[in-house]
Amino acid sequence: MSMHISSQEPAMQAVNALQQLGRKPRLLIVDDQAVNIQALYQVFASDYQVFMATSGPQALTICREKHPDLILLDVQMPGVDGYEVCRQIKADPLLQDLPVVFVTAHSDTQAATQGLEVGAVDFISKPFTPAVVRARVKTHLTLKLQSDLLRQMVFIDGLTGVYNRRYFDERLEAEFQRARRSKSTLAMLIADVDFFKRYNDHYGHHSGDEALRAVARVMRAQLKRPADLLSRYGGEEFACILPDTPLEGALTLADEMEQALRAAHIPHATSGVEPILTMSIGVATLQPTPGRVEAELVVAADEQLYVAKSRGRGQASGVAL
Repeated sequence: MSMHISSQEPAMQAVNALQQLGRKPRLLIVDDQAVNIQALYQVFASDYQVFMATSGPQALTICREKHPDLILLDVQMPGVDGYEVCRQIKADPLLQDLPVVFVTAHSDTQAATQGLEVGAVDFISKPFTPAVVRARVKTHLTLKLQSDLLRQMVFIDGLTGVYNRRYFDERLEAEFQRARRSKSTLAMLIADVDFFKRYNDHYGHHSGDEALRAVARVMRAQLKRPADLLSRYGGEEFACILPDTPLEGALTLADEMEQALRAAHIPHATSGVEPILTMSIGVATLQPTPGRVEAELVVAADEQLYVAKSRGRGQASGVAL
């Protein structure tokens, strides 16, 4: 996937570029006072997908589930204050690039300095001017998007447009550590297009490339959650990382992907499964505990892929470790 950022007004680049991706920018507003949340909601509701939280723990949960593009964070909240919320965001490998803008009644230099030291990108004092808040949010969204796009260029597979093996390895490590902290289950799929060498030999490598693009589109279309990741694992192999997913859910998704590829009816005259393109999928799940490593998940998914192939291909096989 590629995206061009033009020389248009910088304040509009982030919104326009995200619209090219088919969605509004996601904004999280965190404040323990409903009146303050409502005031900011009215500023952004027309142009943004707005999420709201009234406490630090709730804000962190929304960050991990909804992956907002920017957070407007109150400093003074009961329990976990804004500074601590920001620290925890910056300590999480999957959230650390999220821009945090503090919105607070404090306007002294010490408060602003502390906010910047814990990782915030800006500091807005209450009472705020709507036009100023809008402009600052758009500016920080532009900077984040430009950074994301530059980083993404390194992590995208040039043929299929999904993530590449390098990004997969980085995300697997990060998700494994997060699953260990949250005591949740992490799932992994490895999919292999059945008899793909025969496909290339029969239809030619250009058609083979088109087939791999089609497989990537089919698999990506089945992913429903922002945290789920699809990558090209190598050659005709694809892999998915599925956070917070038990074996039953991962196997259901694998079956849906396999059936969706069959439904695409891509001819494969030399296949030993069906006269259409099919794939075999290995599934493994693991709840990380001290002493376990992400390589166990990879090995188990690969072994289950072999099991699926040995049973006739065009199907999924899974195991919970």
